[in-house]
Amino acid sequence: MEYYNYIKSLHLIFVITWFAGLFYIVRLFVYQIEANDKPSPEKEILQKQYKIMTYRLWYIITWPSAILATLFAIWLLILMPAWIQMPWMHVKLGFVVLLIAYHLKCQQIYSQLQKDAFHYSANFMRLWNEGATLILFAVVFLVILKNAFNWIYGIIGIFVFSILLMLGFKFYKKIRAKNNS
Repeated sequence: MEYYNYIKSLHLIFVITWFAGLFYIVRLFVYQIEANDKPSPEKEILQKQYKIMTYRLWYIITWPSAILATLFAIWLLILMPAWIQMPWMHVKLGFVVLLIAYHLKCQQIYSQLQKDAFHYSANFMRLWNEGATLILFAVVFLVILKNAFNWIYGIIGIFVFSILLMLGFKFYKKIRAKNNS
């Protein structure tokens, strides 16, 4: 058990770098989609650069972080099997499944953009970028509060935060439209 805190620290480090990768990759998707609307040769130059940047971020930082965070989490659960009995852990693992689904969807979007297939708008990607934020909020509240009742307040806070994000997004969109006209 003396190495438990080292494993927990490594788990947290890789969770942080995983989220950092997820936050930034979607922002790069926004830029790559917007670059597609630029005139030549700017479009081709930007597209090439964004493909390199997303490749490096995705395969050098994000995927390895996701794998290592998961491996260290499994190791922690092996060391502390009683956690699996706790209701908050069931909910947390549900959010982890959502995070993995989010990650896999980002993989699909990444693969499409690498092939110059643009199925989503930049505005959709801006909204999509908030998905990881919401999952992060939920997991942090659950891990810190560990109380089946108190985490409900955290989830309610997440929904309020989501509504505020949507309102902020609409406000930002209006400002961008006004500045572009």
